[in-house]
Amino acid sequence: MTATLHATELNGHTRSARVVPPVRDDAAWRETFDRAARENPRFSGGVRHLRADVASTLRRVIPYDARVLEVGCGRGDTLAQLSNPVRHGLDVSPVAVERARADHPSLTITEGDALTFRSDERYDAIVCDRMVHSTADIQMLLENLDAHLTPTGRIYLTCYNYLWEPAVRLSETLGLKHPTPENNWLSESDLANLFELADLEVVKFEDRMLMPAPVPVLAGLVNRFLAPLPVLRNLTVYRLYVLRRRARPQPRTTKAPKVSVVVPARNEEGNVPNIIARTPVMGSETELIFVEGGSKDGTRAAIEREMAAYKGPLKISFYTQQGKGKGDAVRVGFAHATGDLLMILDADLTVPPEELPKFYDVMAQGKTDYVHGTRLVYPMEREAMRFLNKLGNIGFSKLFTFLLNQPLKDTLCGTKVVWARDWVRISDNRHYFGDFDPFGDFDMIFGAAKLNLKILEIPIRYRDRTYGETNISRFRHGWMLLQMSAVAATKLKFV
Repeated sequence: MTATLHATELNGHTRSARVVPPVRDDAAWRETFDRAARENPRFSGGVRHLRADVASTLRRVIPYDARVLEVGCGRGDTLAQLSNPVRHGLDVSPVAVERARADHPSLTITEGDALTFRSDERYDAIVCDRMVHSTADIQMLLENLDAHLTPTGRIYLTCYNYLWEPAVRLSETLGLKHPTPENNWLSESDLANLFELADLEVVKFEDRMLMPAPVPVLAGLVNRFLAPLPVLRNLTVYRLYVLRRRARPQPRTTKAPKVSVVVPARNEEGNVPNIIARTPVMGSETELIFVEGGSKDGTRAAIEREMAAYKGPLKISFYTQQGKGKGDAVRVGFAHATGDLLMILDADLTVPPEELPKFYDVMAQGKTDYVHGTRLVYPMEREAMRFLNKLGNIGFSKLFTFLLNQPLKDTLCGTKVVWARDWVRISDNRHYFGDFDPFGDFDMIFGAAKLNLKILEIPIRYRDRTYGETNISRFRHGWMLLQMSAVAATKLKFV
């Protein structure tokens, strides 16, 4: 990596380099960084406690296979605690660079300014730990980091809570902390504005550490179980933002993605003809994949009969599942899918197939990484969803919004869409949560959240069934969903 910056082109969008003279005492900050590399902090226990939490959080949220760059890496201690195959570090202090290379020879450490460095490397994850408090131009910093992301990359940015500024200043006055030049202290709205200016958007965020003092047992309990709670989270020491590049217009020459629509079908004989007749063609090609197993009616025969008679543009195939449940059927269908974009369509047709192009458009335009429908916006037909089922869906939406730090209104709508490349990564990560979801809904939502995918919902009009009966048992399956939510809480929220 070199420390020069030229005009940067990203997916056809060109940004001109900005060279702005600093309005701060850069020499004082350089001395601060050099001293931090040479000396241990005065209140070393508290600092180690904080840095250990930052490192463990990054280790959890950054995908295991991501190519990682940390700007402002200092001694390289945080970067060294990640297990990713590619770990590059950048720091403006030659003292810090020398120390990092000596202490962590497995890392690739380069001297350079995060505002102006230029590299041909592109990264899936760029870590920016607390740099917003010391940099001369936060917008310029964010734009330069964006320039070094892969198309699906993420920036992992940490910053101190504005409310802790008096405590930091007091600790410097009392000699508990090395003094620093004046920091940038940013409110939540300041950061939101800067992200907007840099053409970035927040995928999710985590508020971390309510008790920064390393009190044995107590600190661990407070920081794990109390810090994530409403109200208390506003008092935490720092926040981790996960940022993605905002969607930009795709070049007209970009080839439209191929689409695979998977239909798990059990006891849906009467719906098969309408599924085929009403599924639209999307993208460069659309394949329709039926997966059937355990039907007590003539679903299999209906699929085979309609496939033999079909002469239209869809490419139709059929597979038999050996396992049980909708989740297993979806995995069978996705395993045989050849499309770039994978869709699930429930065979009961309560979500009209004619709605699928809406899902295709938001994905193809890059507005999100994962999308599913929400049935709880528009009025429903009278028999579409029973009252207790609706209450349960509303309850789970509140729970999931809290667990995932992304707003969700309807977690159990069967229409879900994900890129094939991301489905492979979700499948590879299933061991993190365990094989506990027979429906497949939570598998996909939890998996998408674990990979820091942006999640959106599209309001759809939910229809009555015209054939057959629901396969959902309100109380038995509701209890199972609560158990799965508890597992997710220990894996995603209270960690």
